[in-house]
Amino acid sequence: MIKLRKNTERGHADHGWLDSWHTFSFSNYLDRDQMGFRALRVINDDRVAPARGFGMHPHENMEILTYVLDGALKHEDSMGNAEIIHAGELQRMSAGTGIYHSEFNASDEEEVHLLQIWIRPDREGIKPGYEQMSIVERISTPGLHLVAAPGGGEGTLNIHQDARLYVGKLIGGEEITHKLTLDRHAWLHVVSGTISVNGSELSEADAAAIS
Repeated sequence: MIKLRKNTERGHADHGWLDSWHTFSFSNYLDRDQMGFRALRVINDDRVAPARGFGMHPHENMEILTYVLDGALKHEDSMGNAEIIHAGELQRMSAGTGIYHSEFNASDEEEVHLLQIWIRPDREGIKPGYEQMSIVERISTPGLHLVAAPGGGEGTLNIHQDARLYVGKLIGGEEITHKLTLDRHAWLHVVSGTISVNGSELSEADAAAIS
């Protein structure tokens, strides 16, 4: 079964410095029918103005993945991490027992465009953790590439949930086949361009829930 979620159906918040689209209920956007998809809780499509961002704020018991699409994001947290996340890089932050962090546009001239993804962990109270890596080389080659998985390793970030994050890039006419077993589910989010999924056309920021 495939259920489409068009980009125009998402929640939207324009704060001037932040233009944010919410695939699922978030902040002031509430839709009881869109509270997440299984362990997937949040996909926010954010554009942050130059030199602006999110000040120090707390999180707990959530796996937070940040994928920078354009620009650069400056990260600091209560674990002592201070990093710049560039376009094509992926960050994993396990909030666990509790952390504080800030995310600011690292540029004074250009906006930063990012996806922030929240996944509920398989257990509460884990030790907070942080990882960051580039996936530029992988998204430059055909196919689906695993970039986050339970336990990490082999070029993937570690997430504390029985879930896997793949990225893929298609050039006109190329196809990818990804088979799901009967007990598995998938959420597909289109970053850019237009694709066909089992005969259904999806454009930028469209999504599909697949079971």
